[in-house]
Amino acid sequence: MSTSSAAASAGLKTIKQILPAPRPHWVGDGFNVFPVFANKAFTQELSPFLMFDYASPKKFPINTGRPKGVGQHPHRGFETVTLAFQGEVEHADSLGNVGVIGSGDVQWMTAARGIIHQEFHSNDFSKRGGVFEMCQLWLNLPAKDKMTPPKYQEILKKDIDNAVSPLYEYSKDEEGCGAKADLEEGCVRVIAGKFGEATGPASTFTQIDMWDITINSANKSYEFQTVAGNNVIVFVRRGEIEVQGKPVGSQGVAIMKRDENTKVVIEAKEEKSQVLVLAGEPIEEPISAQGPFVMNTRQEIMQANMDFQSGNFGT
Repeated sequence: MSTSSAAASAGLKTIKQILPAPRPHWVGDGFNVFPVFANKAFTQELSPFLMFDYASPKKFPINTGRPKGVGQHPHRGFETVTLAFQGEVEHADSLGNVGVIGSGDVQWMTAARGIIHQEFHSNDFSKRGGVFEMCQLWLNLPAKDKMTPPKYQEILKKDIDNAVSPLYEYSKDEEGCGAKADLEEGCVRVIAGKFGEATGPASTFTQIDMWDITINSANKSYEFQTVAGNNVIVFVRRGEIEVQGKPVGSQGVAIMKRDENTKVVIEAKEEKSQVLVLAGEPIEEPISAQGPFVMNTRQEIMQANMDFQSGNFGT
């Protein structure tokens, strides 16, 4: 039996491609990020996920001047999801939302028909300095939701701590899969969607699973059940892992084939490896993206630019 047919018979998803860590670049003066999706960004291959920037741990000195970050800029047609792992991010937008998220928190902003916002290191973080680590995802919206009112979800660590699930050890025995769970060996922080008995606090427009995973034990395999037909992405924040037996290093990403198989098996090769699993139902619609706007047609992009220039943005 071939490797692919054996994987299919066991319900294991197969890997479509492994992308190595890309070269980082600066966004504004506060975020030195890896463009994780590289040339796969804004393609149907990863739908509903559009873009993924990861700022690996970086120490910033005390800053007594203007906080570092990105000043006011518009968005339309999608959502931004910011996960803070270390340090603090301060957000302000045209709806009047102002908030600071710190270690373990998530900022989920639905730009929809239009929002203008800014993101900086928080004042407190700037004054004390320290290690900064975060990531930001862009999530597409279906055409029917692209012009809905914008909104903002501040999801605090305590909210996610109520949706923590233990890892489920993988067994090749079909009857034993997922039978053994152990919180001490690691855990899954469920930000959106479900894992095991846990449901994440984020409200989403389409079916999405977003799991922040810590694997404490090396050389043990753990099983992750995804939804049939979803696009599934495995990103390594820290450490080194094997996905379906294939090595993926730090800041690397494994893109799974979109099929009816559902099982993803991850084995950490280093203790306390940290992984993000992103899975979601693809949005089968055209993607037209330019700068801060993601719509379905070029005409809609032109309209977004005109609305922003004329001051009618978000209305």
